[in-house]
Amino acid sequence: MKAVAALMLMMAVVFAVGCTEPDEPINGGDGGGGNGGGNNGDYYDGIDNCGHYDGNYEYVDLGLPSGTLWATFNVGADRPEGYGDYFAWGETQPKDNYDLISYRWCNDNLEQLTKYCQISSYGYNGYTDSLSVLLPEDDAATVNWGDEWRMPTRVEWQELYDNTTSTWTTRNGLNGRLFVASNGKSLFMPATGGRLGIAFSSPNCYGNYWSSSLTIEEPAGAWYSGFGLDNYVVYYDGRTMGRSVRPVHSAK
Repeated sequence: MKAVAALMLMMAVVFAVGCTEPDEPINGGDGGGGNGGGNNGDYYDGIDNCGHYDGNYEYVDLGLPSGTLWATFNVGADRPEGYGDYFAWGETQPKDNYDLISYRWCNDNLEQLTKYCQISSYGYNGYTDSLSVLLPEDDAATVNWGDEWRMPTRVEWQELYDNTTSTWTTRNGLNGRLFVASNGKSLFMPATGGRLGIAFSSPNCYGNYWSSSLTIEEPAGAWYSGFGLDNYVVYYDGRTMGRSVRPVHSAK
């Protein structure tokens, strides 16, 4: 628990360095995540992208080894550069305050977890279960976009990084990373920052996206994808922080 708390503090400091934040976060959606990623046509970034649609939501086939298809918008956004909504890990709706008291799966303390916990010393009254990946009912992508969509796992985030070339770029005045695959397809992810308590942390400076994977050995945390101007990582952090969600679709 102390390791996760220290990491959250460190990341908040790192995110805030070396970039210019917009006056306020850019949502680009309906604020509720329910139907924000609507079908508003293919977009063009100078690369042959040719997005496809499943229902109302666009995806791109990057030719990844697993066949995983990545959505082109965040949950709650209506365009690729829109930030969309922020979610604590295992929660499916945005909220005003991302703190321990409001977190759904603990009793006011990340050492009193009530779900997704395989170590009894972290569980409320010694609670444990065998869950290591979010169930569909706790997956923000599935709940808001439908059964065909889900949050990417830790492994799928790493696969994206390992099989694309990414560059820090700007789209419509908003910073982010453009991931370009060997098949010529591309995926833009805005630097959404995150939510700590009631505050926004480093929007337009750092990308902050949840995976669906629990940190089994440190169940107060979960794995996320983070990137900035010069780096990107797949690492773990406390479950209460508000992060963006970029859905994926299994191979068709």
